[in-house]
Amino acid sequence: MDVKTRAARPVSYFPVSPVMLFPEAFGDFAVYLWQGGDFVLYTKAGQKFTLRHRQVLHRNDVQEVYVQGSEKLQYEQYIEKHLGKILQDETLPIAVRSKIFYEASTVVMQDVFDRKLPSALRARHFNRITDIVKNSIKFLASDNSLSSVAPFISHDYKTYTHCMHVFICSVALFHVYDMTPGEVFECSLGALLHDVGKTKIPHSILNKRGSLTQGEREIIKEHPVHGVSMCAHLPLTQNSVNCILFHHEKLDGTGYPAGLKADNIPLPVRIITMVDVYDALTSTRPYAEAMDPYEALTLMRHSMRDGLDMSVFKRFVAVLSGADMI
Repeated sequence: MDVKTRAARPVSYFPVSPVMLFPEAFGDFAVYLWQGGDFVLYTKAGQKFTLRHRQVLHRNDVQEVYVQGSEKLQYEQYIEKHLGKILQDETLPIAVRSKIFYEASTVVMQDVFDRKLPSALRARHFNRITDIVKNSIKFLASDNSLSSVAPFISHDYKTYTHCMHVFICSVALFHVYDMTPGEVFECSLGALLHDVGKTKIPHSILNKRGSLTQGEREIIKEHPVHGVSMCAHLPLTQNSVNCILFHHEKLDGTGYPAGLKADNIPLPVRIITMVDVYDALTSTRPYAEAMDPYEALTLMRHSMRDGLDMSVFKRFVAVLSGADMI
């Protein structure tokens, strides 16, 4: 709720569900209640939020508490720290957990893509990304999770949300195949980072309306190599590196950067490529309107079949259908 119109105290607040405040956990933000037409302090920043605090809110049927806008960063860090606990808490409705997962993950990815990063991906950001993957794989593999996350997926293309969407759907597809937990983690990490190299591509090219020149297309094609270079100092396995480097390869050998063909392209990469193409087609981009899911899948099935793995395509359609996303 925004109270900026009050001249005496121009402070903004945003609502938070009480279930997001964990007993015995500390938060570096104050919690307020809306009472009598004003915001009233409930717990101070740095104060332990106890079980009694939560019980009082429950007894009084308090559905929302509030945090000051100036402490939004502290609240986001708190949620990020407790994300694993949130996602595995089956007493929380799956829609609530899905919303928290999507919002917390998007904050991390936006930090990675929007900040002025050096040529290498900072270890601190990498650790946050790794935590997102570790904390969400099990959740995304559970029944109904994909359909519960789907309503939060935006169709307004941004590179960081695109990476999130590719990660979410790829994890669901990985679990259809006979992959070990270690392989799922490594490839999921690669899926989330697959377009990180686009941070090195000028915005004037990424956001250009209309057709790219041949020179601009060649610059775009450099992003997989940029991505691997940015991650060179990080403890990535070959599975993760493959996903970043080869996600634009095509089965007929017309892809880039290496022109790999058929079985030379690892299966997890073929999965990520499938999801990558689908999300791009169903999102509004600067140079094209979003297609509806059926239209995009029809185009992939008929016009892109030489470059995409059609056996993966069939399983992808089944996963989307099972999540009511078509």
